[in-house]
Amino acid sequence: MSDETSWWYNNKTGQVEEGPQSLGVDRDGPYATREEAERAPQIARERAATWNAEDD
Repeated sequence: MSDETSWWYNNKTGQVEEGPQSLGVDRDGPYATREEAERAPQIARERAATWNAEDD
């Protein structure tokens, strides 16, 4: 997957971007689809919960 055809979630604006458009510190990704990028905050929460459970 190249950056130009991937999707990113901008944490600062809450918007999905096609290709990297904003600063790397402000975005999560890349994601394969727009729908997956739209779920980025939920995916991050799920991953954090998994990591926290592993630490217990």
